Amino acid sequence: MCKRLFVSVDLDGLNEAFADVQDLFADASGLSFTDPEQAHLTLKFLGDTDEDRIPNLVDELETAIDGAGVDPFEAEFGGLGVFPSLDYISVVWVGTREGGDELAALHEAIEDRTTAMGFDPEDHEFTPHATLARMEHAGGKELVQDRVRTDDPDVGTLDVTEVRLKESVLGPDGPTYSTVERFPL
Repeated sequence: MCKRLFVSVDLDGLNEAFADVQDLFADASGLSFTDPEQAHLTLKFLGDTDEDRIPNLVDELETAIDGAGVDPFEAEFGGLGVFPSLDYISVVWVGTREGGDELAALHEAIEDRTTAMGFDPEDHEFTPHATLARMEHAGGKELVQDRVRTDDPDVGTLDVTEVRLKESVLGPDGPTYSTVERFPL
C-alpha cells in the first residue's frame, strides 16, 4: 500500500489572512483555490511512497532536519507570484519576505537525504511559497496577471518550530492532508 507524501511547514494561524489574499482573485474564472485551512509551504514532494519505507523515511528526515542547523525562526509571508510564468500560469502563490534562507536550508538537507533514498530529485529551483490557487483554464488570466503585477499583500508572520511529514489523499473536492510525523526544530 502506498501513501502520497510531502514534507511541509504548515501556515497554522495564518489561514484567515491567506483566505483574504485569495479574495483578491475571487473574480478570476478558471482558478481552483487551495483550502486555507490546509495552507502550507512544501519543502519536498515525495509522491507515492510504499508504507514499508515510512519508518526509514522518518529516520532520514529527522537526520536531515537536525543536520540542517536551523533553529526555530520567524517566516514572514507576503507578495504574489506564479509558476511557471505570467504568460503561462499554472499556479498562483504567496511568497516569503523573511525566513527564506532557513526554509532553503531545510529544503536542501531534506532533498539530499531523500534523493539518496531514491526519491526523485526536484526538477526546478526551490522557491519558498504557499499555493493560493491552481489555474484550470485561462479565463481569468488577465485579472491574475494584473493582481500579481500590482498587489503586494501581507499574509503575516509565523513562528516556525517544526517540519511535518504529511499525507495527501486526493478526493472529489480536492486533496485532504493529515500529519504523519512532526519534526521539531
